[in-house]
Amino acid sequence: MYHNIAQVPDGVRVYRSLYVSPASFARQMGMLKSLGYRGLSMSDAMPYLSGDREGRVFVITLDDGYVDNLESAASILQRFGFTATCYVVSGSLGQYNSWDDEKLGIRKPIMSAEQLRAWHAAGMEVGAHTRTHVRLSQCNDEQQRDEIQGCKAELEQHLGAPVTQFCYPYGDYDERAVAVARQSGFAAATTTDRGRASSGSDIDLWRLPRIQVARHHLLPQVAARMLTRYEDRRA
Repeated sequence: MYHNIAQVPDGVRVYRSLYVSPASFARQMGMLKSLGYRGLSMSDAMPYLSGDREGRVFVITLDDGYVDNLESAASILQRFGFTATCYVVSGSLGQYNSWDDEKLGIRKPIMSAEQLRAWHAAGMEVGAHTRTHVRLSQCNDEQQRDEIQGCKAELEQHLGAPVTQFCYPYGDYDERAVAVARQSGFAAATTTDRGRASSGSDIDLWRLPRIQVARHHLLPQVAARMLTRYEDRRA
């Protein structure tokens, strides 16, 4: 789980961990490539998660839809022959992180519809991250449907392609949100619950755990976090 692939801007004092520099990101991808792993988008990984295919793979996800994902991450991913899923806040295309800009003290540019299509054209996947980056457990039933189904519809309209992957903003979800995600036609949904997903028939595709990679993680730490099994727990 990544957010920004960029240097930390001057003046940012909180949530600096959300930034991973392009150089660090490239080293991390290179390390996993050298270990015989292949980086995949969520849709590319679905056969492995279901147990229909086997291989040394890991899933790369980026939350929110920042411009630096296109400008920095896409070329690095292509260099290694990897794909990735960027979960996009559809109501903020061409705008900024209005859900936390005051807390962070910075407005981070979100990809426009044109840039989103460029990300998709580069072989990467676009996933849904609600319309406005809300806490879904705090929404009523109608708001949940609008945020989840509306995001899917808006992104598909911009892309002209199906959007089949979903991510709960803040890792915040309840049983209602899980049900709406399934009913909306998403194939899977990711959380911020920390852990590695195991393939097989007992896997819960609408509550998939992830491992956050942060700015302060050194390469050995990244390897340990990604390659060591442990009990799933809240991040």
